[in-house]
Amino acid sequence: MTGNKKRSGIKKWLIAAVILLLAAVAVLWYLFTEKFDDTKTVKADYTVEAGAFMQEFKKDIRQANAKYTEKIIVVSGVISAIEMADTTANIKINDSLSGSYIIFAFQDQHLAEARALKAGDRVSIKGSCSGGNYSEILESEKIEFKRCTLTK
Repeated sequence: MTGNKKRSGIKKWLIAAVILLLAAVAVLWYLFTEKFDDTKTVKADYTVEAGAFMQEFKKDIRQANAKYTEKIIVVSGVISAIEMADTTANIKINDSLSGSYIIFAFQDQHLAEARALKAGDRVSIKGSCSGGNYSEILESEKIEFKRCTLTK
């Protein structure tokens, strides 16, 4: 009788583990295949100047993250650097006084417009804010954006 109880208990645990594994796979599949509307067509939640935006994060990074993370924001400023890769382009706007910077990741459908830019250009970039974090080593804030596009 105890052998049957052991097998029954193991069988229940195995069934539970398989169900949990299937649920985890379903969640991961959803997250990795989630499609977003083209940022160009999405209405911005906020429109800000890069310097003031960085100062808001410097003043209170927790509050700024709560306000801006996963929001669509138009940021205006002067490009300080451009980093090109095969499938992405990263545009950087920095604050030379504090060392803080914003990095905008352009992907696929908006890559051509990012390639046409150069350091020193004044731009307005719309993207989804991933939030900011403070680097103890660099003593500055870094604010990241994804799914970016230029605005006219």
